[in-house]
Amino acid sequence: MSTVTETTEVAVPVRTAYNQWTQFEEFPQFMEGVEEVQQRTDTLTHWVVEIGGIRREFDAQIVEQTPDQLVEWTSINGPRHAGVVTFEPMDAGHTRVTMQMEIEPTGLAESAADALGLLKRRVKGDLSRFREYIEQRGAESGAWRGEVHPPDTLPPR
Repeated sequence: MSTVTETTEVAVPVRTAYNQWTQFEEFPQFMEGVEEVQQRTDTLTHWVVEIGGIRREFDAQIVEQTPDQLVEWTSINGPRHAGVVTFEPMDAGHTRVTMQMEIEPTGLAESAADALGLLKRRVKGDLSRFREYIEQRGAESGAWRGEVHPPDTLPPR
């Protein structure tokens, strides 16, 4: 299992950065190799990706989500991976966005790509393109402000 952590600072308020990140179906506009993301439910997404000439489809489950703070997910089929993206206000108009991903390469091509640092470069590039995307827009295209709690930390009723 490989772990990659990358950070960028975006010149928008934390609420704007977070809100845009929740628009998963727009990820192909700034994530390299992401061909399509379908939001099936509040917590289930379906992905079509191409990495190193290999096309994969998989579903990912959002396991924790707190507005303006974090979105955490894990794959539930297909390539095994998990990650979390966090949002930290730097000041009223700037946000630090940090993505941490864990991925288990399958097959020779993915293992070679991982050994060559492809995942690290891709995550770094995706965050850079996200920064450009949201700064050029200046405002989010939508938002989902709901919360998702891990099963063992559900709030009291």
